[in-house]
Amino acid sequence: MSIVSCVATVAVPAAAPRFAGLRRVAGPAALNCDVEQPSAVSLQVSGRASSKASRRCVATMAGTGRFVVGGNWKCNGNTASIQKLVQDLNAGEITADVEVICAPPMVYLPRVQSTLDRKYALSAQNCWVGEGGAYTGEVAAEMLVDNNIPWVILGHSERRALIGESDEFIGQKCAYAISKGLSVMACIGETLEERERGDTLNVCRRQLQAIVNAISPADWEKVVIAYEPVWAIGTGKVATPAEAQETHAGIRAYMAEAVSASVASAVRIQYGGSVNAGNCEELARCEDIDGFLVGGASLDGGAFVTICNSARFNN
Repeated sequence: MSIVSCVATVAVPAAAPRFAGLRRVAGPAALNCDVEQPSAVSLQVSGRASSKASRRCVATMAGTGRFVVGGNWKCNGNTASIQKLVQDLNAGEITADVEVICAPPMVYLPRVQSTLDRKYALSAQNCWVGEGGAYTGEVAAEMLVDNNIPWVILGHSERRALIGESDEFIGQKCAYAISKGLSVMACIGETLEERERGDTLNVCRRQLQAIVNAISPADWEKVVIAYEPVWAIGTGKVATPAEAQETHAGIRAYMAEAVSASVASAVRIQYGGSVNAGNCEELARCEDIDGFLVGGASLDGGAFVTICNSARFNN
């Protein structure tokens, strides 16, 4: 059983200008360092992992939403490899009760949309913080809606570190995307340095607070929280089921405190960070893991289908 107790004081940031939030960063090296200083948040968590005999992670308050798996293809692929991936996905049989979302690179969205089986929904990997205009290289939420793309990934650590998107900027992006009808996979997670100094849940709370400040309680119906520890993304390292469950339970406890118990129960929390066909079953058994946001393994159609079908172990 995982027991979670929270004691928190949150410093709410002052309102920022509409498009404030982009910061200068030091290129790819930024992925390995802190990109923001934590605000005044304190959190206390105590927990005990479930026994090896049961291998079942149990929480004080588990989620109630449908299992959801997202595949983030990132900046990968070409015409031939995308065609092969779509063929493999179409041939795969989804036997579990699971919502599945694929996020191809923007330039391939129309091709994938015209060929991918309808058992998979589509997502963009980013959208702009406001209405379209003179924002070279960006795509507006309205454009995605106009092209029948229902989902968008926002707040990914790679954009936080490489592009310099702040917590508040990501909160604004979430609010605008939702206001235009998109559903959002909102990413949060700590760096290795933050984890080693015991700030995992403080970082998650700080990042979520910016979204809480920007959207209404009703808007959370359009949000899936994707917890992705930065140190586990693309590294082959993965949090143990006990570690992942403890963090997910802490996130859910924060949502109960910051929004409401009903939102905390209903909101779906994905785990991301080197999820693969070999570890997905054990992770899916954890009560507060409501799905996965998959990176590298989503580029392998057979492996991704296996990950999606691990939803049957989440009951």
